[in-house]
Amino acid sequence: MVLLRVTLPVLVIATVLMQTGYSIKCWDCRSDADPKCSDPFDNTTFAITDCATLKELDYLKGVLPTMCRKIRQKVNGVWKYIRSCAYLGEPGIAGDERFCLMRTGTYNIFMEYCTCNTKDGCNTSSHLRISPLLLWGAISAFLLFLMVR
Repeated sequence: MVLLRVTLPVLVIATVLMQTGYSIKCWDCRSDADPKCSDPFDNTTFAITDCATLKELDYLKGVLPTMCRKIRQKVNGVWKYIRSCAYLGEPGIAGDERFCLMRTGTYNIFMEYCTCNTKDGCNTSSHLRISPLLLWGAISAFLLFLMVR
């Protein structure tokens, strides 16, 4: 019984804290090739891309894409949207994916970079949600705590 009281909480904590090694899947399109890629985004004609299947870039040896990115840019009054897997960067600003990095320049240039890694296809919007594994682990830990008491 003592072993159960020690082992069970350790297993529950390990399960809750365990991170999966799955790759992220992102939308991959350009509005200059397909207008449905712009905002509002219409993903009915696009297949989602598994970033793990992408090749390593020649100029970024050893770096794999682990995030999704949406770029919105305006050059000389023309808007263009690019959605893809991201090799480098930080999700959001200071880790908060609700915020995007914005840059402006001369000659009527505006760029906005939104990077995320919270869920597959996160480069459509900035909607956040709880991990099902975390929710399952919390409920299991609570039920086990009630049983052991």
